[in-house]
Amino acid sequence: MPVALLALTAGAFGIGTTEFVIMGLLLQVSADLHVSIAAAGLLISGYALGVAVGAPLLTIATRRVPRKTVLLALMAIFTLGNIACALAPNYEMLMAARVITSLAHGTFFGVGAVVATGLVAPEKRASAIAVMFTGLTAATMLGVPAGAWLGLHFGWRSTFWAVALIGVFAFAVLAVFVPRDRAADKQAPASLADELAVLARPQVLLGLAMTVLGFAGVFAVFTYIQPLLTRITGLSEAAVSPILLLGVGLAVGNILGGRLADRSLMPAVLGTLAALAVVLAVMEPALHSGVTAALFVGLLGIAAFATVAPLQLRVLEKASGAGQNLASSLNIAAFNLGNALGAWVGGVVIDRGPGLGALGWVAALLTLAGLAVALWSRALDRRELPLACAPVRS
Repeated sequence: MPVALLALTAGAFGIGTTEFVIMGLLLQVSADLHVSIAAAGLLISGYALGVAVGAPLLTIATRRVPRKTVLLALMAIFTLGNIACALAPNYEMLMAARVITSLAHGTFFGVGAVVATGLVAPEKRASAIAVMFTGLTAATMLGVPAGAWLGLHFGWRSTFWAVALIGVFAFAVLAVFVPRDRAADKQAPASLADELAVLARPQVLLGLAMTVLGFAGVFAVFTYIQPLLTRITGLSEAAVSPILLLGVGLAVGNILGGRLADRSLMPAVLGTLAALAVVLAVMEPALHSGVTAALFVGLLGIAAFATVAPLQLRVLEKASGAGQNLASSLNIAAFNLGNALGAWVGGVVIDRGPGLGALGWVAALLTLAGLAVALWSRALDRRELPLACAPVRS
């Protein structure tokens, strides 16, 4: 894999860290800012909704700007946003700073995914996306536990200062190693109508829907992993960080999903969503022991991020042509809309429903809904195939 792809991975690590790091700080933020755990969880939903809104708008607004310039500008927004988070005096300002930071997220991953696929041979496109998204998995695997440790010992604000420093480093790496796509820079950009036409393709819309629903199940559980491990498993707050390090499964799942998608894309989509639903369904019994809880966290990481490359490539494949940048960014927005939906559903289950212990089966139902959409999409593929192969008659 080219060095430029590793530079994109560094950028993904920085942006991914700020998205997920709040998960390990829910108890500290809720106590310091005098809000409930569910309200603190909405800091994830607010970020995710900012991604969902910012991804298409910024992608359209920057479509005439060279891709490398776009990536650097977004990393600067990310860094300044995290500084604002560290300085936020209250919950409302913290939420606003999180939303501002989130505006960079969707377009960075959307444009970055297109750049990544252009750096490798066509048969390696899913693996290239997976390598870039390894930065996201590393952010969850290392950034969340490290952020939780910093928050526990030095206060939650120190975590956001650390993330801002990551942004400075990622900006430098991107500036040095990502090449300018001179051929693309010289081409006239597609018209806005051509870009928006991708939204009229049923298979693109189904791809976005399976991403939203499939990933909502992940965040119905993962958003509240700290209270799940402390209040159900009975672990101390200090023990949560080491358990989260088992998120190494995220990296394994990410690479596995990329390789499966390179071999056969739609079976990879269906298989990874089905496996994720099974893992989520066994959460409740798994959490009653420290050993099985740790095993569950590792399996959740593998199953969750095995879906990422197949879902992203499915949308890119169905959006080939002028709308690829927009479709790619929209699918990142769809992942984050799933994050927001999952965090919101989880909060409702905790505050008004059966409670923390029921999150697993509720999350499994969300992912099964995504699997149902994927089966619908495959059925449409099979209907279209005979038409595409039919001989033309005069």
